[in-house]
Order: sequence, then structure tokens, then C-alpha cells
Amino acid sequence: MTSAVQPTIGIDFGTTNTVVAIADGDGPARLVRFPVGEKDIFAFRSALSFHSVAGPDGRPTERVIEAGPWAIEAYVEDPLETRFVQSFKTFAASAAFTETKILDRRYLFEDLLAAFLFKLRDHAGAQMSDLPPRVIVGRPVTFAGGNPDEALALRRYEAAFERLGFSDIRYAHEPVGAAFFFARQLKEDATVLVADFGGGTSDFSIVRFERHDGQLRSVPLARSGVGVAGDAFDYRIIDNVVSPELGKGSLYKAMSSRLPIPQRYYTAFARWDQLAMLRASKDMRDIRALERTAVEPEKIARLIEVLDDNHGYALYRSVSGLKEALSSQENALFSFKAGSVEIEREVARTEFEAWIAPELKAIETAVDQALERSGLSADGVDRVFLTGGSSFVPAVREIFLRRFGAERIESGGEFESIASGLALIGHESELDLWSERVGA
Repeated sequence: MTSAVQPTIGIDFGTTNTVVAIADGDGPARLVRFPVGEKDIFAFRSALSFHSVAGPDGRPTERVIEAGPWAIEAYVEDPLETRFVQSFKTFAASAAFTETKILDRRYLFEDLLAAFLFKLRDHAGAQMSDLPPRVIVGRPVTFAGGNPDEALALRRYEAAFERLGFSDIRYAHEPVGAAFFFARQLKEDATVLVADFGGGTSDFSIVRFERHDGQLRSVPLARSGVGVAGDAFDYRIIDNVVSPELGKGSLYKAMSSRLPIPQRYYTAFARWDQLAMLRASKDMRDIRALERTAVEPEKIARLIEVLDDNHGYALYRSVSGLKEALSSQENALFSFKAGSVEIEREVARTEFEAWIAPELKAIETAVDQALERSGLSADGVDRVFLTGGSSFVPAVREIFLRRFGAERIESGGEFESIASGLALIGHESELDLWSERVGA
């Protein structure tokens, strides 16, 4: 791969985490690290928090914005006075999302993304104080949403990254970034399928890598994607393990009848930050009233405590722990304890796999679409590279084992591979082959 004098930055703006890498020359890209307490992290949580504080000497209140782990900390410390925004990447391609009002100010999507990027740069310190002109931004093969508007999403990205000061903004598909990271390991020509599992999307690319005169050349063959991934797996656990213990599926007494508890109360559990909005809605009054008429009032009492005492973040940490445990064990204990709420249940991996069957089917279909578009059979793929957190889920890996066999499957750099590859793409001589500009 060719080098350039100017460094390039690769930014993997993910639904759950954002990773930044910088490539200075012919060597590997280096990750930007963020000091959190006594350790450094490179996976910066894709989250924002907003709250107001009284200005000094009687001045008007000041708006305080935080991002990443600092946003989570602010929200956990004061959930009632803090507006928390996470997974906002899922709205990038939504024409229905025009703006949101936060602390009496209206924010477009690009306002949210720009605020996030500025805080990320602040926390990076000297590593990002002097930005180069060129940035390669990762984009999913298929944006999340029922009817995603790709052009709209890229225009919104463009507006945000321009504010940060970049003048040469390019976009590359996220699995292609991962492919460049993986290509450094190749000793011979190979056709590679890269599967990238994020929080909101699962993306697939097939790339041909060949060596000419000592230089590694690459030709993209096909790509596909689907708007389901790790977040959907988490919600399946919530829906099947937690929500029934909080009253889902139970009944309440109305006159001489018994009616089911409304299901809409439990849809907020798809994202833990949405629980604060449920607590502030008129539905909360109805939930409190239901405790008096519920056939199983103790379950509604648990629901009320989870909402009132802001146990959502702790709940999702327990969910993540179960998912991680089931990646290496046939059975695992789901354990959630917060306040007086205790939920424990043994969960078999086979149960979890049954719950996520619709998502697995969608992922499997997208893999087959990539093969079909490339004109290759599974036998025509030499190597398979899996990246992203959900690549550890055995049922996900099984999709690839059935098609390609264990000997062709590799994984590694599950969280940094995309950003590193994007930064390396920025040094390619044929940039237009691998990346695009908005409106080009």
C-alpha cells in the first residue's frame, strides 16, 4: 500500500462505540486513547449527556455537554436532571427524525454528532489537537431503519465533520476498513469475506487481495448488510428474561374482567436510556395505578422501582454479562440485583439462540446476498474475517462455520480493526476505488 506525507484519520462512528485511528506513513495505524480514571480506553462510548448548571454570580444557567463514559457518569449521577442520548447513529438515515428538543434547544442530527465529535476530540487531548485535512469515516453497508435514506445520512455526517475542521472528508464501508486491517496478515493472494457486527448493523464485504511488485492491491467484489446486530440480541434477553419478572404477560383486574398488562410499557427496554423517558411520561401514572389492581402486584412494584430508581444501566450490564457468558458456556446465570429488585434465572445457550433466531436468519440471508453479488460460491472465498462484539456469539459463528469451515475463519481486533483500516485507506493511491465523497 502506498504512503502519503500527511497523516490520515480513520473514524469508526459506531452505534455503541466510536474508535479513532491515525496513520502516519507505511506502518500500522495507531489508536487514539482516552484516559478514564487509572486506565486508557480506545472504545469511546457513542453517547451524549446534557444538563444545566447555574451560572456564576447570578448569570444565566449554562448548558453542560458530555460524551462517552463521562456522559454515562453524568447520567447515572443525576438521571432526573440529565438528558442522555445513546445509539443516535440509528437515526442518521431516518427522514422522520428531523430534530429533538433538549433543554429548550433544538438539535438536528448533525448537531448531535458534531457535539459528540467535539467532546471526543477534547478528551483525546494532544492526540487530536492538530487535525490533518483528510478523514476517512466509516459507514454501514445498510443504515439502520425501516426505510433508510443513505444520501440523507451522508449529508448529515458531512455537516458534522466539516464543523470539526476536516476539508477532505471521505466515506468507506465499515467492513472494507476491517478488510484493510486484516490484509496486513496475508502472505499470498486471497479472496476475503469480512463480517462486521456492530451494535445496530451487520455488514459484509468480499474483497480480492493480490500482490504486485511487492505491493498489496485490492479489488472490492461485493457487499451487503442488514440493520440488526448486538442491540437486538440484548433486547431479546430483556424481553424473555427480565420483562416477565416486571409484569409483562401478567394480568390486572378491571371491573369483572382480567386484562393483560399493556405491552407498550416494555418496549422502552429496547434501550436503557429510554427508561427515563417512560418514567417522565403519563404512562408512569398508569403503571402506578396498575400496582393496585394487578394480579401479581409484586411484579409491577419491581417495574416501578427499576424506573424510579434508575436501574436501567445496571440492568443492561447484567444483560451484557449473560450474553458474554453464553459465548463460552452452555448455561449461564442471569443475575440482576439493584435496590430490592432481584432477578435470577439460569439461561441455556439453546434458549438464547431460539430467541435470536429471526436476527440470525436475517444475518444469514445477508451473507448469502454478498456471495451471490460477488458471483462466487462459498468455495471461492479463501479467508473469512469476523470482527465486532457479536462475532463472539457461537450461533453467529456457526453461520460461517457451516459455509466455510473452521480452517478459513479468523478473528481479531474485534473493536479496533475498522478504524485502523479506515486510516490506512486514507493512504491509498486510488482513493476513489475505496472511498467516496458526498455529492461526488
